[in-house]
Amino acid sequence: MRKIFMLLCLALLFSCKSKKNSSTTAVVKTPEKPSNLVKPEDVEEIKKDRAYDIGKRLLESCNTSRFKAFSSSEVTDKVKKNATKEKISTICQKINQRNGRFLGIKLIDITRNKKTDELVFRYNIDYEKKLYKRELNVTINAENKVSAIATKEIPAKPL
Repeated sequence: MRKIFMLLCLALLFSCKSKKNSSTTAVVKTPEKPSNLVKPEDVEEIKKDRAYDIGKRLLESCNTSRFKAFSSSEVTDKVKKNATKEKISTICQKINQRNGRFLGIKLIDITRNKKTDELVFRYNIDYEKKLYKRELNVTINAENKVSAIATKEIPAKPL
């Protein structure tokens, strides 16, 4: 009785195998992405310099505990309002405790948002402690002003 039951289970298992039919394959059109990668040499120097300088100045303030406020010609009003000494100080304390001293940033890629015509510069942040990886995103709008600054921890990839 057991053998018959096992044979029926195996027959059922093999009979459920799906078969592909080439005549029923449909072409799936992927929607156009709202952003795409841009080569660094295709971006204006003023925008590259602005993103690098603002990002580095912000992260270096964690080492020195001195924050030079952003001017309205460098950043939008929203960024200026959110980048207070108190907020930056609390964020720096958390990051310094976990990552150590800030050493530098290196450009990973630049993405253009087609809808808003903004450039997002993504940097790898180099810290003293190499246990946790962090990235910095600096967004530059069409007026050459920083419209967003964000740092995030990148989760470790499993082996």
